[in-house]
Amino acid sequence: MAPSKSHVPIVKKRTAQFKRHQSDRFKCVAPSWRKPHGIDNRVRRRFKVVLFRRCWGFGTTRRSLKVRALTRDVAQIGYGSNKKTRHMMPSGHKAFLVNNTRDLDLLLMHNRTYAAEIAHAVSARKRVEIVARAKQLGVKVTNSKAKIATES
Repeated sequence: MAPSKSHVPIVKKRTAQFKRHQSDRFKCVAPSWRKPHGIDNRVRRRFKVVLFRRCWGFGTTRRSLKVRALTRDVAQIGYGSNKKTRHMMPSGHKAFLVNNTRDLDLLLMHNRTYAAEIAHAVSARKRVEIVARAKQLGVKVTNSKAKIATES
């Protein structure tokens, strides 16, 4: 298998998922991100509903109040990753979905940039063929042991 190309360090600016407004309150509102569009929506207007909680104890002052914002973060362009390392795995490769051995031939010249990932619906017999062909071509396979070890 060919090693990946040299690249700048991979930095994930934000690993937490953006959640949809009020998805924690209603079961019918899925947590997958949707941009709020309402005219009075406080998330769209970036209001912060703030709760104050006193911390009682020795040396309690006005500055020892706990402040907590109740609004959600809005997905914005500034949260994006570096363009050169976007969609890159920790190994330095990008995933390429493979359904058969012919798809591997596409990766012959790009085996330092892309790594093959065998599709979910591929049978165990075809997986063995794909892994063998990838070894011949020097292509890295990310999920080479899936379904092969359990079914053979």
